[in-house]
Amino acid sequence: MKYEEAKDKFISTWGVLGSSWGINKAMAQIHALLWISPEALSMEDIMEELQISRGNTSMNVRQLIDWGIVYKETKAGDRKEYFASEKNVQELARQVAKERSKREIKPVIRILKEVSSIKEDEESEKTKELIKQTKALYELTNSMDKMLDKVVNQEKNWMTKVLMKFIS
Repeated sequence: MKYEEAKDKFISTWGVLGSSWGINKAMAQIHALLWISPEALSMEDIMEELQISRGNTSMNVRQLIDWGIVYKETKAGDRKEYFASEKNVQELARQVAKERSKREIKPVIRILKEVSSIKEDEESEKTKELIKQTKALYELTNSMDKMLDKVVNQEKNWMTKVLMKFIS
């Protein structure tokens, strides 16, 4: 397999996987392209390489920047903005875990806490079971999220490095 075929296959596969991870295909493909690019790419470079519109490119690059895994670069004498991806795999995994927790896990925890805290206004078995099961799920999810927070927020800790290598 030659470089172009391998690159296209990687970007395409990353795009498909992105859908499984809750991000859109274009966002995942842009990230893949920037991740394997040896230098920062302009908006036009990304559009041309992936054959996507300026609006789609702009929106998704902005989201990747919000996730903290893509950043802007400038080149001396050039007015264009360039974009590059975080290259360190452990840092990338740490940042993605942090964002997914914020966007997916923490909202679920809030809902589970609310639902498991309902008043037992009627002593029905249904109410008791709802409270029991949602409280157990809340406690487990909250504990796991706290553990994840400790891992992602302590990148200098040797244990965190070991865990991040294990996770990624």
